Amino acid sequence: MWCIPEASAEYVACMEEVLEQYQREYDPRYPLVCYDEWVKQLIETTRPGRPARPGQAQRQDYEYRRHGVRNLLVSFEPLAGKRHIQITQRRRRQEFAHYMKWLVDEVHPEALVVHVVLDQLNTHRAAALYETFPPAEARRILRRLAFHYTPKHGSWLNMVEIELSVIGRKLKHYIPDEQTLVREVNALVEQRNAAQAHVNWQFHNENARIKLHKLYPSIPA
Repeated sequence: MWCIPEASAEYVACMEEVLEQYQREYDPRYPLVCYDEWVKQLIETTRPGRPARPGQAQRQDYEYRRHGVRNLLVSFEPLAGKRHIQITQRRRRQEFAHYMKWLVDEVHPEALVVHVVLDQLNTHRAAALYETFPPAEARRILRRLAFHYTPKHGSWLNMVEIELSVIGRKLKHYIPDEQTLVREVNALVEQRNAAQAHVNWQFHNENARIKLHKLYPSIPA
């Protein structure tokens, strides 16, 4: 559900900047990437379930054992229909910084600037790279990044949220360990990338100015 705040020029400015990115033509020199993170709990069943039978659905015992959580760092390229996922034990500024470095050096080594749509979580900052790498290296990476922040309470504007919803539905509920999670995630990513699964995004600035006109501050005559 959308969380729409009161009229705010700051909200509108962030929203229109993000929506403008979605209307760009695909250019590998300036790829567009939507980024976010998601937590997956590792759960092991303690008693085997009963397989499905004619006229009877599969049965699964409710008892389980927790094995902590893992973080999925997810980037989705809406104009190319690609996604990339890394799995980490922690979700700090350092993980964000290393992912951004991997994005520009490994995923898009030929790109001039990688445009990244992301929310305003306090770990999603340029400062994270200076806290993780030497100054010259942090500056080198940031020169090839352009951050476009969704407004506060406006994460619904980030297309990666739709991709995370798909991942959440398709991943098995009971995944006992990191090795299994990595295998399941890699298989899902490979499948969706091969199909070049896109998001049919049809909400642009022209629509926002009509449908969300109450968000826009009134301008005195």
